[in-house]
Amino acid sequence: MVIGGMRGMTGLLWETSLLDPDEGIRFRGLSIPECQKLLPAAKPDGEPLPEGLLWLLLTGKVPSKAQVDALSQELRDRAVVPDYVFKAIDALPVSAHPMTQFATGVMALQVQSEFQKAYEKGISKLKYWEPTYEDALSLIARVPLVASYVYRRMYKDGKFIPMDDSLDYGGNFSHMLGFSNHQMHELMRLYVTIHSDHEGGNVSAHTGHLVGSALSDPYLSFAAALNGLAGPLHGLANQEVLLWIKSVVDECGENISNEQLKDYVWKTLNGGKVVPGFGHGVLRKTDPRYMCQREFALKHLPDDPLFKLVSQLYEVVPPILTELGKILYRSFWCIKEYWNLLSANMGPSTRIAPRKAKKCYNGLA
Repeated sequence: MVIGGMRGMTGLLWETSLLDPDEGIRFRGLSIPECQKLLPAAKPDGEPLPEGLLWLLLTGKVPSKAQVDALSQELRDRAVVPDYVFKAIDALPVSAHPMTQFATGVMALQVQSEFQKAYEKGISKLKYWEPTYEDALSLIARVPLVASYVYRRMYKDGKFIPMDDSLDYGGNFSHMLGFSNHQMHELMRLYVTIHSDHEGGNVSAHTGHLVGSALSDPYLSFAAALNGLAGPLHGLANQEVLLWIKSVVDECGENISNEQLKDYVWKTLNGGKVVPGFGHGVLRKTDPRYMCQREFALKHLPDDPLFKLVSQLYEVVPPILTELGKILYRSFWCIKEYWNLLSANMGPSTRIAPRKAKKCYNGLA
């Protein structure tokens, strides 16, 4: 079992979430549909606010709208990034991978670590948690500015968009990326919420936990986690999904029949390659993160050609992999919904931009 990667073995304690093989992720015992129902939203019947999920993870309790609004304001107050952070990023070539630029920005933020300052002054072990908490909350507040700066540096001629003090965490991140469409704000709220925690055994979460166990501050730990996330067998797999879907569109077009799609899938498999986006180390059913984003897409853009293509893949690929004897769990197609909505909401004249920005999706996740 150890040689097999400890699959099926209990190897760590993680209180904030649990990845059940059959039910998917639960945050403090709540499923994604339950979080959508119980957590406060920006508007009636809207998607949950990420601040509400953060409150739930930290306290184990569902917050009120007033508590979420107060946390939103707290994060906005903390969202100050010194100029030297942007200069550190600018010292890299624009062609550097966005995860490299993102991790560099986070490392530059570490100069402001409250934990490091307190430790150097000789803080009691009993109070380690206090500056750690301050660092963690400030880091959460600042990373959207760094991530959006990297995105716009690479794909929008470096034209940075400042925060909007009237917007919440997810809405502001969408705004700083350059999207004014309210549907995009709602999508980002949902996207950040459902990716806020995913148990502690995956590469990036485990790396952050491990580095933090050495009393490295949250900035150092998060930067290390980002470097783990950048690997092709972890977060970079999202990029592989986008590239493969782009290859389908390039060769077959967006209006493709099921038979053509089957032929392309077999061509991929017979070429000794895999169809990215299917399969998960833990899940034994379709990832609920995909399902909630699929429902969002069905509600807001059911007729978009790219979404239709993903829906076809959702039906066409599983029987083929089953035929090959593969154990199949539809999982990572959730990222495609995000790409699709980015494309559709940008409008025809700039629709190609999100496809060019495929390398950024790992950082967004």
